[in-house]
Amino acid sequence: MLFKLSLKNIKKSFKDYTIYFLTLVLGVTIFYMFNSLDSQQAMLQVTQSQKELIKLMISMLGMISVFIAVILGLLIVYANNFLINRRKKEFGIYMTLGMGRRQISKIILMETIIIGIISLVVGIVVGIFGSQFMSILVAKMFQADMTKFEFVFSAESCMKTCIYFAIMYVAAMLFNTFTISKYKLINLLNASKKNEKVKIKNPIISIIIFLVASIILGMAYYKVVASNSVTQEELFIAIIMGVIGTILVFWSLSGFIIKVIQKLKGIYLKDTNMFVLRQINNKINTTVISMSVICLMLFITISVLSVSLSLRGTMEKDLKEMTPVDINLQKTAYLPEKYINKWGREIIYTKEQIEDSRISIQETLKNNGLDMNILKDIVEIPIYTDKNLTWGDFFGENLDNVKASFPNLAYDTAEEIIKVSDYNKVAKLYGLQEYTLEDNEYIMLCDFKSMKEARNSALQNGNDITVAGIKYKAKYNECQEGYVFMSTSHVNTGIILVPDSCPLKDEMTEQQVLVANYNANTEEEKKEINNIFSSSDSGFVQSLANNGIEIDGMTKIAIIESSVGIVTIVLFIAIYLGIIFLISSAAILALKQLTESSDNKQRYTILRKIGCDEKMINKSLFMQIGIFFLMPLLLAVIHSVFGIQFALKVMSGLARNDELIPSIIATIVIIGGIYGTYFVATYFQSRNIIREE
Repeated sequence: MLFKLSLKNIKKSFKDYTIYFLTLVLGVTIFYMFNSLDSQQAMLQVTQSQKELIKLMISMLGMISVFIAVILGLLIVYANNFLINRRKKEFGIYMTLGMGRRQISKIILMETIIIGIISLVVGIVVGIFGSQFMSILVAKMFQADMTKFEFVFSAESCMKTCIYFAIMYVAAMLFNTFTISKYKLINLLNASKKNEKVKIKNPIISIIIFLVASIILGMAYYKVVASNSVTQEELFIAIIMGVIGTILVFWSLSGFIIKVIQKLKGIYLKDTNMFVLRQINNKINTTVISMSVICLMLFITISVLSVSLSLRGTMEKDLKEMTPVDINLQKTAYLPEKYINKWGREIIYTKEQIEDSRISIQETLKNNGLDMNILKDIVEIPIYTDKNLTWGDFFGENLDNVKASFPNLAYDTAEEIIKVSDYNKVAKLYGLQEYTLEDNEYIMLCDFKSMKEARNSALQNGNDITVAGIKYKAKYNECQEGYVFMSTSHVNTGIILVPDSCPLKDEMTEQQVLVANYNANTEEEKKEINNIFSSSDSGFVQSLANNGIEIDGMTKIAIIESSVGIVTIVLFIAIYLGIIFLISSAAILALKQLTESSDNKQRYTILRKIGCDEKMINKSLFMQIGIFFLMPLLLAVIHSVFGIQFALKVMSGLARNDELIPSIIATIVIIGGIYGTYFVATYFQSRNIIREE
């Protein structure tokens, strides 16, 4: 009997379950999709390093899934609470007919199980199809072999999803049972006659609090954006100020917004605007904390999605620019017999190591059994240092100003110096601009944004330097583009080009640098050659290890694989968290609005009695829900403008402003799709509620 009653209740109240059902389905779908990434065999057709990165990503997503499960569990409990409050009168009637609290709890238990099973099945089915898209996306990001792609069902992920959501449903059931046990019959029967008590705030105090909140937020924005470097303590303070400012904004809005609009008679007295304004005022007044939390979650969602997508776009462009050749090797030159490192430890080099440091990299490669025919377009140059020319020496009179902005730089680091003709050999191979110099000129090459700004401040003051005892003036009053070492992004902090006439001695050589391409025609051949330099099983690598010779460097394949892998991990975690936060924010807003609509049915009945037609009432409802959804989003967008700027500054060289527009557009599409779906569903469900008799 109770089971039949539960089924009838679900059919009868199906429209009440729309938001609840939508949230569960989306939650199950996202959970399954992100936990089934390891099931697609096409992703496994990658290199060993990429397999390790994929394993790392899946492991991190698994850990984050526990946090996601907690969020979704709390959301389910919150949604269940709405459904129980919505049906208080119904439960009161059951009790007057002789039904006990235990039987009512059983009915709710059965309804929760039925809805849970339906949403679980629908969510997993949608997730199975969605996971195929995710698998294709991950495989393409890791540049995997797609020839073996196939439709896959992940039994492990399905089981994991079922277990996690079963735990959430059990928690919701226990909460429901506890909630029902506290209700009294008189309160259940009179539930529809009770509304939240609203305290009217003093508008003068509210205006003062709003101004204080604006000042606090302004100071927080300034702290994270204006300064070139922000300490952990300053960042923590800025975050606290942002949270406090957000709460105060929503607390103060309900106190003065109605007074401001009342002054605009043409707006206040038009149609049902007076009613809408009162309703919005009451909602803000009673949801200060929840609106603040939603605003902050939306801020995190917008910032994380925008920055991570921008990071991905920047990486794709930078990898093309920063990996112009197949291999880039470097070896320390002129090793001393003894060396005291920065930790005070004495390092003693062997005779073989010292001798090897005085020959070219090409000779080292030959001596250790490498067939040089596997390389082509070989260019090798020396990089010099002068102990009398450090970063601090370069900045000269501007050193104190630079230290104030960049206190953590190692200013005793020796500047890297290259003769202009040597650099031009590399630049020609890289396809970069080549330079010319007079005998008394030098050029500073730098493309790392923050360091470039610091160096430009010195160059604009006519900064002269002394190299090997000769004074040189800057040819340009700003840094020029260029680099020698391949990387994932523009991270060259400074290279000084000097004329070929500069009397640099061999003993001043800090390191040898070799750049070259693989003598191969296909990607497979290139990978085979790449393994000679990167695989620990390679005879060449073992020969170097046996002789104690260290050759550092990067290959194009290794840079691309590691960069793509790390950025993909960041991107997927950002999307995972962002979408869950977005669903949670929208669901809480929707459920809160539905509760308001249920509590205010009588007010809409009064509107009808005084002559308002359905079109006017629907417009009123649409405006209320629209403003209710829009307010936390607007403040979140303002927060995000400064949050994104701070993130881009912290990740200088990794994410660029020119990639923000497409990233923001993608973020708008994601937020618009999910947030908009909840808004539309909330409007139609609220409209049905206020039409009930």
